[in-house]
Amino acid sequence: MSSTIPAGRNVIRGTAYVLGDNIDTDQILTAEYLKINPSTPDGYAELGKLAMCGLPDDALPFVDPATGACAYTVIIAGANFGCGSSREHAVIALGSAGIQAVVAQSFARIFFRNCVSTGEVLPVVAQAALNDTVRTGDEVEVHVDDGRVVVQARGVNVPTEPVGELADIVTAGGLFAYARATGRMPARV
Repeated sequence: MSSTIPAGRNVIRGTAYVLGDNIDTDQILTAEYLKINPSTPDGYAELGKLAMCGLPDDALPFVDPATGACAYTVIIAGANFGCGSSREHAVIALGSAGIQAVVAQSFARIFFRNCVSTGEVLPVVAQAALNDTVRTGDEVEVHVDDGRVVVQARGVNVPTEPVGELADIVTAGGLFAYARATGRMPARV
């Protein structure tokens, strides 16, 4: 696995998928798929096709059922994103689907930690609710360095909490990859 965020990128641009509060890990990836091995290329790809498979049947499709492709780059959500279980598979499914950042008012602690440890998705805490004004399909810019989210079509320019070193860790591909890259941990032999 590697980071979905290109190195040196200070702005994440893409199409938003908007969700509400309390999106739990069962909505991101139901437990029946935890048997998939994300460390194999086929397993990793399969998880991406299953991302957000636990959303209600009346939700907009997150992944095209015909192609398995996801058209979104950024998830915009309310409070407590990633609550529920501690499964890393949920974060990996989002990264495999092409999600580069989740912008929410707050995160479940373990989901936030799994974002950092896996290097799959950058968790960004917005200082104001965005899921009431941004719509699925809007083009979003997450300015990582100066901490803000911009949605030109809606006139949105909302500050975010600073991500600091988290962006470097996620860009490196996770906590261990970052530790090796910065000499804090021996390189693999």
